Formats: sequence, structure tokens, C-alpha cells
Amino acid sequence: MSVVIKPMHRKRVAILISGRGSNMAALIAAAADPAFPAEIACVVSNRPDAAGLAHAQAAGIETCVIDHKAFGRDREAFERALAAELAARDIDIVCLAGFMRLFTPWFVSHWEGRMINIHPALLPAFKGLDTHERALAAGVKLHGATVHFVVPEMDSGPIIVQAAIPVHDEDTPATLAARVLAAEHCIYPQALRWLAEGRLAVVDGRCKIAGAKRSAEKLTSPSS
Repeated sequence: MSVVIKPMHRKRVAILISGRGSNMAALIAAAADPAFPAEIACVVSNRPDAAGLAHAQAAGIETCVIDHKAFGRDREAFERALAAELAARDIDIVCLAGFMRLFTPWFVSHWEGRMINIHPALLPAFKGLDTHERALAAGVKLHGATVHFVVPEMDSGPIIVQAAIPVHDEDTPATLAARVLAAEHCIYPQALRWLAEGRLAVVDGRCKIAGAKRSAEKLTSPSS
């Protein structure tokens, strides 16, 4: 008797970038494993000169540019054009990787529970820009990165996973940023894996991970 093994259904992911796409590259690398539960279906940029587009193309991934400047101040028109491109590619999940645009409630509500972002700080601390400079100025002893669901309020969605690193006395914004970025590359693929596997649920504003141990599942990330 022959046994037919059905191929795993991999969630189709769109990565949105505005620049070099360092976290995009980490997600592409993770999804190159056929056992990973998601595939990177396309990379979309709002800037035609985004360096990450070339990396995606070199990896054989379809790219698309929707220049936000062509829509002036009409944010929703830009988002409707983006939504059309995502729909045309049957996208299941959207990952923001250095995408420097704020979305309207209309777009966020459409992708509720299916759009995630990575932020270079331990949220809710240091929302917004210049996180490393602000962390050093505040004298914090721990800094890090957060993957969270996207909600209309900036950097305020339910937290999926975080990575913390110590802040050294001799740190500069550049050295701190480099170590945080290495941590980002560890936790973002893990968060995408959990989401694609259907293991995440938001309960009373908090993200729960089905099957996770009471102590956080071990993630390999730099500690120094």
C-alpha cells in the first residue's frame, strides 16, 4: 500500500521594507528551510532605491515598489494600492522590516492578527526613533528588541517575543545597535514561525504562545 504525504501548507509572507532590509534577510534565510512553516512570497518597498530590493531579487524573491511619494499626502490611497498588490499574491502574513510608514486604522484593521513588526527596544520603553541614543541617555542597564503585533498606535501592539542584552559602560549608539540587531535576527524568524504555525493568540491584550513552556522558549541571541 502506498502512502501519500501531503506537502505542508506554508503561509505566504510579504515583507515590507524601506531600506537595506537586514531583518528581511534574516527572514529570507529562515524561510529557505523547507521545514519552515512560511515562505517569503514577495518583498515590497515604498522606496525605489531601497537596498534590500537587490538582496531579495538575488534570493529569487519577487519584489514590488509602491512609491508613497506618488500618492502625495493621501495615505489611504497608498495603502489601497499596497493592499491590492498583497491580495494579488494571496498573502497570509505581513512582516514589517524597517518599513518607515505609519498605517491608517483601515489598513491595520484589515491585517489584524496577521501583521507583525520588530522594534529595536524593549517595549513599552523607547517607542519611536533613535532608540539606542535614548537608551544610553537614560542610563538603562538592559536594552534589546521586541517583535509585536501591529495596532493603530505606534509600537503599541501585543508583544510576541523580546530579546534583552546588557548595556556596557563603553557602549556607543553604534555598538549597541549592532548587538541589538544581532538579537533581532534571532527573534524575528521565531516570531514568524509561531504565527505561521497558528500558535499565537491575543487574550486581554496579551500575546499567548500555545505549547510554550512557562519559562520562555530558548532563543539563541547575543548576551554581551
